[in-house]
Amino acid sequence: MSELEKPKMMNYARHMLVCVGPRCTEEGESQELFDSLGEKFKAAGIDKGELRVKRTRTQCFATCKSGPVLCIQPDGIWYYNVTEANLDRIIKEHLVGGVPVEELIYHRGPECAA
Repeated sequence: MSELEKPKMMNYARHMLVCVGPRCTEEGESQELFDSLGEKFKAAGIDKGELRVKRTRTQCFATCKSGPVLCIQPDGIWYYNVTEANLDRIIKEHLVGGVPVEELIYHRGPECAA
């Protein structure tokens, strides 16, 4: 039996999980949002280095209202109504500036319950 090769991953400061499931947005808005992240992260300087944000698409968070929805880990911050303008705010204020966008948060993980 051959030995499995251990996967490699670049370091990252935060991980953005974007729900692209069909019940989150019926017209594919979540997938379009996910597809725009590479350019937006590069423009904000969070595609590499100390502030690098890893991005992953998921199929369902089981919170199928007011999407697109996304989660920022390890911060435990869950955002809803992530339009393009709201995504730009999340990138600028939260991912670059370190301050979550309070009015777009619908849930906080256990580490963030304040």
